[in-house]
Amino acid sequence: MSATPEPIRRPGAGEGTVLAFDFGTRKIGVAVGNTTVRLAHPLTTIRSEATAVRFAAIAALLDEWRPDALVVGRPTHADGVAHETTARAERFARQLEGRYGLPVARVDERLTTRAAGDALVASGVRGHARKAAQDEVAAQIILQTYLDDPAAGLTPAAREAPDESA
Repeated sequence: MSATPEPIRRPGAGEGTVLAFDFGTRKIGVAVGNTTVRLAHPLTTIRSEATAVRFAAIAALLDEWRPDALVVGRPTHADGVAHETTARAERFARQLEGRYGLPVARVDERLTTRAAGDALVASGVRGHARKAAQDEVAAQIILQTYLDDPAAGLTPAAREAPDESA
């Protein structure tokens, strides 16, 4: 019996690179990982509110990393109820699918920003350095959730669930 776990197999995704995004209206944290070794790493933070700037940065990352799939964090209230940013993150995910033709999984991202901040503080990262890295570490947590649990990517039915906050 092999000590190495089998790679995750998902329809539409190869055994390879995955990029994840922690969507925000001012910043988007980005992480990179691999479905074979199942490890996620913080990559960068895109700091812009301008759609054209954001997608130019994303296109450059896609060109550099050549991912097989993408992951977008799906923010909700602590009780799982959708809110305005949930709809914006879902729109962002659909734009990624449409622009780049890659499969885009959605992963529940409740409390990832707080967990990222806590992890950075525990690692001795404080002040401006913590704030600068927090979004990409949150994206790392989102991606690691996806890599750890093949069922973590939300199903189409879950993505289509009505916005209960409306």
